Amino acid sequence: MVFSSHLFLFLFLPLSLGGYYLMPVRGRNLVLTLFSYLFYGWSNPLFTLLMFFSTLVDYICGWVIGTASPIQKAGKRKAALALSIVTNLSLLGIFKYSHFALENYNMLLSAAGVENMGIEPGFQFILPLGISFYTFQSMSYSIDVYRGEAGFKKNFIDFACYVSMFPQLVAGPIIRFQEVANQLAQRTHTVEKFSRGVVFFSLGMAKKVLLANGCGKIADVAFAAGSLHCFDAWYGALAYSFQIYFDFSGYSDMAIGLGLMFGFVFPKNFSSPYKSASITEFWRRWHISLSTWLREYLYFPLGGNRKGRSRTALNLLIVMFLGGLWHGASWNFVIWGLLHGGMLGFERSMGRRSLYFKFRRSIRITMTFVLVLIAWVFFRAETLKSALHYLASMFAVGSVPETSLLVQGILYQPFYLLVMSTAAIVVWAAPQSWDWSRELTVKKGLLTALVMVLSVMMLTLQSYNPFIYFNF
Repeated sequence: MVFSSHLFLFLFLPLSLGGYYLMPVRGRNLVLTLFSYLFYGWSNPLFTLLMFFSTLVDYICGWVIGTASPIQKAGKRKAALALSIVTNLSLLGIFKYSHFALENYNMLLSAAGVENMGIEPGFQFILPLGISFYTFQSMSYSIDVYRGEAGFKKNFIDFACYVSMFPQLVAGPIIRFQEVANQLAQRTHTVEKFSRGVVFFSLGMAKKVLLANGCGKIADVAFAAGSLHCFDAWYGALAYSFQIYFDFSGYSDMAIGLGLMFGFVFPKNFSSPYKSASITEFWRRWHISLSTWLREYLYFPLGGNRKGRSRTALNLLIVMFLGGLWHGASWNFVIWGLLHGGMLGFERSMGRRSLYFKFRRSIRITMTFVLVLIAWVFFRAETLKSALHYLASMFAVGSVPETSLLVQGILYQPFYLLVMSTAAIVVWAAPQSWDWSRELTVKKGLLTALVMVLSVMMLTLQSYNPFIYFNF
């Protein structure tokens, strides 16, 4: 089930809100948990068993860590933390990376000329929706309790609510336990908070339906075309850059809005990332919850920036390599992560001597966006070969068939040009949803209603409606 669907908008959301607010306060987390399991299991009920298993293991581990006696403290706490981490990483490894690992193992054997030692998988696991998000989220609970940054949760329903909460379950933002621990026990419900939630949700829906889907169609045509003229290839990559931003930031806005409707305040997940003047700044603005998770649970334990510039650059490369792999079992994602890790390391090593600081901010923003756009090609292309082929088109390497003129007829239709122009204006000139919704007025309310009506109307006409980050 996706947010941008009639089923969710006109059936699931009204029923879940109605059931939640009709229930006494003490039972609301239970209602939200049950509806969250219904939401998650809609496409495949078996997925709920996996999420429940992860939840149960981390709840028990958190309990053990939080209640270990002083004598048993160190050994028991470390064992429970290790069990939590190993369990969650094993789930990711089995369901997300096992087939990828076998493919590369067989490829290495073939390259080495070793025969009859390859492993042919009997079947391939179906990737459960959002497993990368809820395993990271659930694992952060055990780590936070172990570090003393959060108390363990005695109430299993409250903890299950935290892990399964449907607004951010399948595509984030990744909510660390310490960020909502107090809210799980007690939170306020006000008309102002609910209203801001409606505005957030409506703006997120508009980003997704009115902008991301249109840009996505352009990107799909461009990346499926084979060879393109140089300008067309850049245009297609730009369309994908807009698509992934509006798709994911739109989902995050909807998730934050839904959280507010249920009384929760989730952290900001995007802060105009394409206005960044460096790759370092980009990662402070893009998918902030993942950046924070990687920094707190990987970068700092590796030593952060405390061991010199070379080690800092290496730590950044390792973290972004793992961040790329987190997005998917593909060398394209690994290369994307390494590109960003390399650029982050270079910037950190150069400091103020970096090339960026020789130019005014507007030029640095342009340079950063171009680098990000080029890296997105690896993120979007189906294979490494197709990514390299697409980059060749972007830099006018190779011949272009006459059939590319047919592709141009699709790419530059008036509707798509309007969508791309609007997307550019919103990216670089419009205020952020977070700031715009802070103070609500009648005018803003009417504008919100208008974009929501337009989104629902467009949703009725569209057959193309994917959520990119559902794949991760």
